[in-house]
Amino acid sequence: MANTVMSSFKAGVRTITLNRPERLNAIGGTLCADLIAAFEAAGNCPDTRAIVLTGAGRSFCAGDDLREFEQQSSSPQAARHHIEAIQSASRAILYSPHMVVGAIHGWAAGGGLEWMLNCDLTVMADDARCFFPEVALGWNVTGGASTILPRLVGLQKAREMILFGEKFGAEEAKALGIAWRVVPRTEMLALAQATGERIAALPRGAVGDLKQLLNRAAYCDVESAMAMETSYAVRQLLGPETRAQAAKFAKR
Repeated sequence: MANTVMSSFKAGVRTITLNRPERLNAIGGTLCADLIAAFEAAGNCPDTRAIVLTGAGRSFCAGDDLREFEQQSSSPQAARHHIEAIQSASRAILYSPHMVVGAIHGWAAGGGLEWMLNCDLTVMADDARCFFPEVALGWNVTGGASTILPRLVGLQKAREMILFGEKFGAEEAKALGIAWRVVPRTEMLALAQATGERIAALPRGAVGDLKQLLNRAAYCDVESAMAMETSYAVRQLLGPETRAQAAKFAKR
């Protein structure tokens, strides 16, 4: 079976690529484990000074793989394992010793959008489309989005975005403060790489400390938020409403 996450290196920049293009890089247990392992390896690599996170194929990440829903929700233990894996992947991005540049194209939905929010700088292709499908499916956001998103867009706008799950594009993401730069699809990876190299040229200690300072100060309550997200998501994942909605969406 092919690796669900690929890693490559150039000029001090480690590119970590979600690699389930046939499923629009939807999140399953193996992908979460491989993503965490890739970030751990990058963190332990003395030559890596910045990270680019992107997706293979037509999209960055389409969110939870609902074809694995039965497995994910087969028991309270399985549900908790799945949600905690997603949360651990978010922590790997948020607390990496390296700045993470998101290179986002196509769909960034649900957990994929949350992983995008976990990045430090986000370069979006002009074809990117985002939304939160969770409430329509009967559960709620993870990845610290319950505290990160309101910090970026304000509480009222965060409520609207999560509650109604309306789709929005790259330019709106930039206007909201979610995206840093918007470029044509053909220029996305080049700009992300150039940004990574610009970061890599700066003093490693100062950059690493700045990342930790900004994320831990700006999102000082993110661990409390993630603990609540996990508790709610596990309960919701096991509920009959969620099961019915997931079955409906999985057939699409």
